[in-house]
Amino acid sequence: MSGLGKMPSTEGGRITFVHVGVVFLSLMLTWGAWQFSVHQIDTRTQLRFEASRDRALGLITDRMTRYEDALWAGVAAVESHQNDMSYDNWHTFAAHLRIDQRYPGINGIGVIHFHDSEALAEHITEQRRTRPEFSVFPPHDGPLFMPITYIEPEDINAAAVGLDVAHELNRRTAALASRDTGTAQVSGPIVLVQDAGKTPGFLFYAPFYRDGPRADVAQRRENILGAVYAPFVVHKLMDGLLAKELRHVRFSIRDDDQVIYDEHSAEDPSIDPNPMFVETVALDFYGRVWTVDVRTDLAFRSENTNGQPTIILVAGLMIEALIIALLILMSRANARAVTYADEVTIALRQERTKLLATNEQLSTTNDELERFAYVASHDLRTPVRGINGLAEMIEEDLEDYFASASANPEVQENLGKIKDRVLRMEALTTGIMELSQVDSRVEDEDALELDQVIGDLATDFEISADQLRLTGNTNLVHADPKNFRSVLENLIGNAIKYHSGTNTLDIEVCVEDMPDRIEAYVRDNGPGIDPKFHRRIFDVFQTLRLDPEHEGTGIGLAIVKKAVERHGGTVSVHSVLGEGATFRFDWPLASRSVAAAVTSRAA
Repeated sequence: MSGLGKMPSTEGGRITFVHVGVVFLSLMLTWGAWQFSVHQIDTRTQLRFEASRDRALGLITDRMTRYEDALWAGVAAVESHQNDMSYDNWHTFAAHLRIDQRYPGINGIGVIHFHDSEALAEHITEQRRTRPEFSVFPPHDGPLFMPITYIEPEDINAAAVGLDVAHELNRRTAALASRDTGTAQVSGPIVLVQDAGKTPGFLFYAPFYRDGPRADVAQRRENILGAVYAPFVVHKLMDGLLAKELRHVRFSIRDDDQVIYDEHSAEDPSIDPNPMFVETVALDFYGRVWTVDVRTDLAFRSENTNGQPTIILVAGLMIEALIIALLILMSRANARAVTYADEVTIALRQERTKLLATNEQLSTTNDELERFAYVASHDLRTPVRGINGLAEMIEEDLEDYFASASANPEVQENLGKIKDRVLRMEALTTGIMELSQVDSRVEDEDALELDQVIGDLATDFEISADQLRLTGNTNLVHADPKNFRSVLENLIGNAIKYHSGTNTLDIEVCVEDMPDRIEAYVRDNGPGIDPKFHRRIFDVFQTLRLDPEHEGTGIGLAIVKKAVERHGGTVSVHSVLGEGATFRFDWPLASRSVAAAVTSRAA
């Protein structure tokens, strides 16, 4: 530490014990962070392996449970035919079961009947009535015969029809265990006669008895009639069960001392010669114990190799060096930093003052524009009404002319157009006046009673009460009731104006009282609005003009948008052509103006 003692510092030109302590604590923190990171990554990797392992094993178990359900469905089908299911009946059942689509990995589903030697001959005779080529094979000296009577799909399992499963130990043992326990049982490893590849497989049995299930072993043996079974080729089962690209573990399955499935082949490029995790799991599997050897592959290693601990350690050591350098530079930088901060603070205050002044100027200009729009629109109404009065006087003066045979019909038509344009101009000036008067200031007003408002609007718009319905959880609006009523009136008027008339008008107004706002919507059954116009319709003077009767001023929805946004809310439309429209808006209970919001953000 003698070298460090000569370095300049913030106290007496020396590195003090306080500074050394800071460096030591920083080193301890780096070491602790490194250890914690190593532990966290190891734990997370272990959990990922366990999740992959459990998913793989769970898929095997779940899929076999589905296969078992299919077997018991076959048992139910056999019993529903009083245990006398014909070849055609079984073919129909299997076709509806759709095993190729719903049970991938299964080789087929069939019926095995249990007979002694005397009943076997009768069984063969009975089957040859519909299938003359039916025979039971191979011959054996046992007292019990278990021929496969039916199996579907028969084309790929034809070699198994008539096979007596009692001729071979593993097939026979599992069938008898199923008979004695009354449960589904899996056989030991076998090679299916229909498997040209001669790879490991097994049979899956579910028994059925005369007059249904039996309570004890003696009754089961006495009343056994047969079993519904499914043959499996193990590699086909696994291919249909677990796509390798969807998992990062490889496994092998051993039944006793025989490997029936193995993914640990050295030729597989995804095999990890030194897997990060290896675990052996025993599955108690329908009377058999399958030993599953699970190992991670290269994809798992790639996804779980993390250099974070090394990065933390290297970065920590670099930080120690930087801390020492910073201790040397800190006193010099401190004064300069304080000076710079003061300069920046002054500059920010000046910018804030300018911004506040600009906002105030913009607010004043906006108010002046709104007053100008109001005054201009108000002053325009007088000449507009004068034009309308002159048009009416001319029309009255020319009544006799219009009634004569020599009257030019275009004159009266043009007078009508003048009056229509005058009415549109008057509506436009009224709309501009209403738009300019929209304000977010909440005056001391009585709460808005929604049911009364809805009733008044139905009367004003001359529609029946059942055509305008109020729903929601509140009837009173206390926050800026004047503008809230204006929004409802414009949305309802818009829905009525553009209603096509092909069906009965139906408008729903829903108002929901939330803790900090009101959420509302107005839904109609009109012609709907093409989504490409959803943003345009809220702009001032924008109207869709579906036909001359529906021609509007294009101001109503602009009033709605301005009132809602000045109150601090948002408005949107949800509609497609032919399916009506829903206008939604929210109404914060604490109103704020646009100018106030801008000023707040600038500050």
